[in-house]
Amino acid sequence: MFKKTVETPTGPITLTEKDGAIVRAEWEHGGDDDTPLLREAAAQLRAYFEDADNGFDVPLRVEASAFQQSVCEAMLAIPLGETLTYGDLSKALGVPAQAIGQGCGGNPIPVIIPCHRVLGASGLGGFSGRGGVETKVWLLKHERAGGLLI
Repeated sequence: MFKKTVETPTGPITLTEKDGAIVRAEWEHGGDDDTPLLREAAAQLRAYFEDADNGFDVPLRVEASAFQQSVCEAMLAIPLGETLTYGDLSKALGVPAQAIGQGCGGNPIPVIIPCHRVLGASGLGGFSGRGGVETKVWLLKHERAGGLLI
């Protein structure tokens, strides 16, 4: 595995590459490896933090259970500037909303897989990344998530 740390407005994020795909993004200092994929992923992450309209197009692999993979796929489908609730994803995947919350919290590639776009029915819900809900609010504001009073 190779790791590269990118400084962001929300703190250092370390990207991990394994077998030609990004498998983790963690708020920590973790490495400065230099591979073509890590260079591209780091450039895309920097570009996203400059302007949220800059999306991501790097190979990802969620190394987790089939359920976790399905939650991550559902989160990837949420368009920039939009949000869904845990309940929305619960209905779409046919599982309890609490399980969706656990799936969001277990997202191994936050920001790139936008778990921050999933909200509670009557509030923001949680966020397992560094800074907790404050980071979630920052990301949603950065993405100009419409209709949110944040």
